Amino acid sequence: MTESIISKEFFWRRIHSLAGLWLILFIIEHLLTNSQSALFFGDDGHGFIDSVNWIHDLPYLPVIELAVLGIPFLIHGLWGIKYARESRINSTRTDGAQPDLSRYRNNRAFTWQRVTSWLLIVGVIGHVVQMRFMDYPSESQLGSEQFYVVRITDDSGLPTLAERLDFKIYNSQDIATYMKEIERQPVQAGPLVEQKFHQQEQWLEFLTSKPLKGNQVMAVAKDFGTASLLTVRDTFKMPLMIILYTLFVIAAGYHAFNGLWTAFITWGVNITEKTQKRFKNVTNVLMLLVIFLGLASVWLTYINLRN
Repeated sequence: MTESIISKEFFWRRIHSLAGLWLILFIIEHLLTNSQSALFFGDDGHGFIDSVNWIHDLPYLPVIELAVLGIPFLIHGLWGIKYARESRINSTRTDGAQPDLSRYRNNRAFTWQRVTSWLLIVGVIGHVVQMRFMDYPSESQLGSEQFYVVRITDDSGLPTLAERLDFKIYNSQDIATYMKEIERQPVQAGPLVEQKFHQQEQWLEFLTSKPLKGNQVMAVAKDFGTASLLTVRDTFKMPLMIILYTLFVIAAGYHAFNGLWTAFITWGVNITEKTQKRFKNVTNVLMLLVIFLGLASVWLTYINLRN
């Protein structure tokens, strides 16, 4: 009786590949959602808001995020770093001591897959730190109502957008005035008065949860999706962030769909030259489509929601 033994290297390469395939589905969903803030002019990003609210309202969301995003990202990222460190770039011209393979397209694709992997490590970490921690909406419940606040920079289009999306804007002067009003209130007894005063203190603490600098304001929305949309809008009105996210989107699109093409070879789906060429055309179309959705989000969100 013979016993089949699968090496650890083989096993983890397949797990790395499966995690990558799952993350491609996430990228498609993520950019489809984000593109709704930019491509539907006149919609004021309501498609984005509804999609984000639906995701945010899922039960056990932290567990879902860890299971379907955190673990696959960790597996694919760690093994990706390992492969990137161990692999040798073989698409550059040589002095003759080594074979010159620069004329082969697949070798150039291999090189760019490794280059984009390093860009994505930096990009994903930066994106998570920004959107999940630095700019993540703060949440507070006052009475029976739920509110979400984000810190953004003021501009001339915010007041009209606030009317359409039903959020309120508080600048430093508004918060200082509200603070003085609370301090000037006469001391009164009674449970209802104490409850009202406590709610006012809660609201003030909510508004001052993030310090304001320069022309920054606090935007308070009644739902998580609207607050998130304001964060995205604020991010993509900064030229530096537009440039960084443009590079991030292009790197993610190339890495995902060049990786999809090689994954299908790895799993024995397209092993002949003919099927590889056909599937390459398919993955190229998908790559361009996803990059278009991502770049639309980056370049058109602020234009769509400017006023």
